[in-house]
Formats: sequence, C-alpha cells, structure tokens
Amino acid sequence: MSLVVLVTVPPERAHELARILVSERLAGCVNIVGGVQSIYRWQGDVAEDPESLLIIKTTGDVYPDLERRIKELHSYEVPEIVALPFDRASSEFQAWLRESLAPERA
Repeated sequence: MSLVVLVTVPPERAHELARILVSERLAGCVNIVGGVQSIYRWQGDVAEDPESLLIIKTTGDVYPDLERRIKELHSYEVPEIVALPFDRASSEFQAWLRESLAPERA
C-alpha cells in the first residue's frame, strides 16, 4: 500500500526534515508547501501560526519507521501526522517509490 503523509512543521524546519526523511529512505519524495497558516485549538486556546506542509510519499511497510522518526525530529509536542492510503497511481510512479525506499545495495 502506498501512502501520502501530511505533516505540518515550522517553516524554518521544513527543508531539514524533508532532506533527512528522503536520505534515510523513509520517504521517496517530500513536497514542501510554504505559506500555510494554521488555526487550531491548543491547551484550551485558539492559536494561529505560520507553518509549512510536508507532503510525504511512502509505503505502509515503511510508515511505522517514518512516524517514529518524525516524532524524534519534530519540535511539536503533538505533531500532525496524517497518512492517506492511495491505490491509484501510475505503475511507473509506484515502481519508482518502491525503488526509492529499498535499502541501499552495497
């Protein structure tokens, strides 16, 4: 199963997190969408912050390690990590994603 994982991050951390996730083969690709304004409830108050949205492409097999790593690296107490499965994508993209996540060969 392939997944798109959505994660919001402080804008100044977006590139670093994306690069780590791809380099560690937890994500085949991460798109960074800047200029996101989030309004949310936190500890009884309504808060508003600028954020970046990471759109992460991965697989269900890799997801537990991806989620663990995001939690290790993220600065938020409760990071937004939302995984959306997809089963329709070009066969070429699906093959590329599997190859991108495969362990490096010696």
